[in-house]
Amino acid sequence: MTATNSTIAQTHFNNLEIFSLLWLDAEVNTKEENKHAQKRLRTIINDLKTFDDQNECQQYIMSCSEQDRLVLISSGRLGTELIPQIHHLRQLSAVYIYCWKKKVYKQWAKQFIKV
Repeated sequence: MTATNSTIAQTHFNNLEIFSLLWLDAEVNTKEENKHAQKRLRTIINDLKTFDDQNECQQYIMSCSEQDRLVLISSGRLGTELIPQIHHLRQLSAVYIYCWKKKVYKQWAKQFIKV
């Protein structure tokens, strides 16, 4: 690999690292399915933080600088409680709802541009 190719590859890798991925789910660290998903996500992004408590997640998000770029994956149940409280924060770039009850949360999510 030439120096230029190496620089481009490193720049591409660094661009992925400008984001921190947060995952909020009551069973984020207990269900095998979630553990497997975490393992796969960590092959893409190093900065993955998991939360099983809504208040801890909210405190973490609010403690981050406005220059930080956070992407949140949330369960539907916890997301409906947390997202209205944090959606306006500049550091929150995007929210993804990870839930099997897609129809239940699809209409709710329309009121939040980042979801």
